[in-house]
Amino acid sequence: MRNRSLIIAMAALALSGGVARAQIRQIPGNNTAYGTTSAEFLLLSPTARGAALGNAFSALATDVSSLYYNPAGLSQLGHSELNVSTTSYLAGTKYTWAGISMPFASGAKAVGFSVGSFGFSGQPIYTVEDPTGASARTYSVAETYFGFTYSQQFSDRFSAGVTAKYVNDQLGDVSASAIAVDLGTSFHATIGGRAIRAAFTVQNLGSNLQHGGKGLDATVVREPPTGQVSVPQDAAPASLQAKAWPLPVQFRVALAYDAFSTPMSRLSVLGEFSQPNNNQPGFGLGAEYSVQLGTSGLELAPRMSYTYQPANSMDAPTSTDATYAGFNSTLGNGAFGLAYGGGIHYRKGTRGIGFGVDYALKNYGPLGNVNVVSFGMSW
Repeated sequence: MRNRSLIIAMAALALSGGVARAQIRQIPGNNTAYGTTSAEFLLLSPTARGAALGNAFSALATDVSSLYYNPAGLSQLGHSELNVSTTSYLAGTKYTWAGISMPFASGAKAVGFSVGSFGFSGQPIYTVEDPTGASARTYSVAETYFGFTYSQQFSDRFSAGVTAKYVNDQLGDVSASAIAVDLGTSFHATIGGRAIRAAFTVQNLGSNLQHGGKGLDATVVREPPTGQVSVPQDAAPASLQAKAWPLPVQFRVALAYDAFSTPMSRLSVLGEFSQPNNNQPGFGLGAEYSVQLGTSGLELAPRMSYTYQPANSMDAPTSTDATYAGFNSTLGNGAFGLAYGGGIHYRKGTRGIGFGVDYALKNYGPLGNVNVVSFGMSW
């Protein structure tokens, strides 16, 4: 009886597996949820160092920019640091970011605060009634987040951190807000006397954004019941209900290794795999060379990276006009995903006040280049 029951169960399992496979075959091979998330400015690299290293920085992030890239790296910093960055993004938009970190408990723990704002202003409003914008009315977009980070070293090889965010999205006359968290871990060890770091991060786990405000106010003329004559009536006030959209969640696995390391210089190579909820999986490769100029306290750090995202496959326009429809057709796609830049920093000793500036340029193919500038101070 037991054998017969086992055979029946195995047959049912095989049959259900066949049905499941038949159902799976009916699902399109690519069901990526393009365009289904909001507040995608949360995915922009806020600092020049991170932008120059593309999507491959979360394992090496042990400065104040770890507030964004990997909160686990903040407790490895060992001193306080401030960074202010500005990004001249596409289509005349701008992204501004600032972060400050402060260690405590002899450097084993750290907290930090960050704020980022993306948007534009002064754009004319076009409507069906005013297709030329003769009314001179304008609108603005301001997407902002505020973050608080806590990071702790649990051993000499492992640290973890969490960032809590408040996100606000102001689009013209409507707005929405959400709460999100970032989680990060960092494992750091040595191989052959050279540092190796692995990181796992999840960004923007949180609630949905559902917009509301006077921009959704409307008037509606009610239809008469079936079979009754329509009579004149005043339009009734109404309010449109916007759909709630999730935040752009992203999972990252990264690895960084010091291929060359001396007391005066270091060459780090980096790699990262990313899986967002609104795009196909991608990866990034990068390298950073850091060298100290003798005992002057100056440090130079050139950087370069390449980021691959399958969805970024738009071809350059074929029009003879080099700036057709706002695109730069002379750039093409050959450099799409490349980023490079560098930084110069000064700090005399381990307890002095330090200053630094970083720059990055990232290529977006026919969309043009994006420039990022960061200013930092440490103490």
